[in-house]
Amino acid sequence: MGTGAPVADPSPPPRIAVVIPCFQVKKHILGVIRAIGAEVERIYVVDDACPEHTADLVQAEVVDARVRIIRHEVNKGVGGAVISGYRAALEEGLDVVVKVDGDGQMDPRLIEPLTYLIRVGEADYVKGNRFHRISTLQGMPRMRLIGNAVLSFLTKLSSGYWQVFDPTNGFTAIHRAALEAIDLDRISTRYFFESDMLIHLGHARAVVVDMPMRAHYGEEHSSLKISKVASEFLMRHLRAIAQRTLYQYLLRDFTIASANLLVGIGFLLFGTTYGAVKWRQSIVTGIASPTGSVILATLPIILGVQMLLFFLSYDISAVPRVPLQRWHRRGS
Repeated sequence: MGTGAPVADPSPPPRIAVVIPCFQVKKHILGVIRAIGAEVERIYVVDDACPEHTADLVQAEVVDARVRIIRHEVNKGVGGAVISGYRAALEEGLDVVVKVDGDGQMDPRLIEPLTYLIRVGEADYVKGNRFHRISTLQGMPRMRLIGNAVLSFLTKLSSGYWQVFDPTNGFTAIHRAALEAIDLDRISTRYFFESDMLIHLGHARAVVVDMPMRAHYGEEHSSLKISKVASEFLMRHLRAIAQRTLYQYLLRDFTIASANLLVGIGFLLFGTTYGAVKWRQSIVTGIASPTGSVILATLPIILGVQMLLFFLSYDISAVPRVPLQRWHRRGS
């Protein structure tokens, strides 16, 4: 007979780790570490060949037993530092890994809400979004605002996560199931790291969610120069868009959206090519193209655009909804 007592959850609470990539953040690192709450079991301080020798300062001043220092002999970039922390967390069996910058611009008190949807099994990857409320954009540099808007649209196309924004936001949390589902060796280790993570998570069909947060800019300035990386980002995104489309809609599966994509591109190419040829002929001969020729060029273009819009609508609705961690818990 039942006793009426509540049934305890047989699964233990997820173990949380924090990765702090360190490069020229000596002024802020101690305050960041001290602000990390008790919900975090392990703190990985990754000294990315920092010229300020941040690791030495942490080793000398911090007595927190949760802290583990990882040193890089050569600079690997922010992505390389975070990946080192990811690997260490996987080796120690941690369940959720949060990335917090060492410059003090991310509030460690937000770690608990950032990891909530992962801890309850509803997401695999959660990232901050500084664009969720218009009031939070006050103080954000205009060029950074425009750049993030453009990058967000490109990332939607290349990753398939149409519901996310602010792809360069580095305040993130990820479940170990998602880490195990992607190839960390293939992730970009420099400025493209955050966007590349979304692209690879999209290939793995992980569930990604945005968490609203305030934009905060202190004394630290980003070393990211838009003029220097714009062409690189564009080429990487275009390549990722082609790879995702080929893999998701032609190799992994073939749906009505795949047919609309192929036929729509065919119609669009035929209509524009035929129309351009007839237009040139009319310019050379001085004789206007007959109505039939105009219709023959226009109709395929209209049909092609409609088919591509259907494909785009299908792609927007096809974002992953079943977290990878659910299969992970079942031992798949």
